[in-house]
Amino acid sequence: MRDRIPKQHVDMLKEVPIFSLCSQKELRAIAQLGMTVDAEAGTVITTRGRPGNEFFLILEGVASCRVGQREVRRFGPGEFFGELALLYGGVRTADVVAMSQMRLLVLNSREFRSMLLTTQMIDIKMLANLAQRLSEADDAYTA
Repeated sequence: MRDRIPKQHVDMLKEVPIFSLCSQKELRAIAQLGMTVDAEAGTVITTRGRPGNEFFLILEGVASCRVGQREVRRFGPGEFFGELALLYGGVRTADVVAMSQMRLLVLNSREFRSMLLTTQMIDIKMLANLAQRLSEADDAYTA
């Protein structure tokens, strides 16, 4: 079931590291962009090789990021995924599966671009997060 993100999630967004420097006005703008989506445990949220048209921010629950049968990372509240396919216009690089009941803030590609243009610090924090993930992936695959 999809609905507009509740106003109380604006405070939750402030706790998310990539949004921590945003003003209240910017947080409200981000909250208005997204839709909340509930996912049951076991739901496949993204599928490797498929086009990626959404960015996902976890509000509640835990997800497993998998490449083949190998879990490469777990995501929890305040973490995000799906940005890579949106940033370079490609396909999903991994499967992401709900490990528990989840509530997600979902932004489509237009909303994602609007978020990046509206808030100056998000792109820098997102790039830092991507660099960290690439470094972790490199360590995991070269070890």
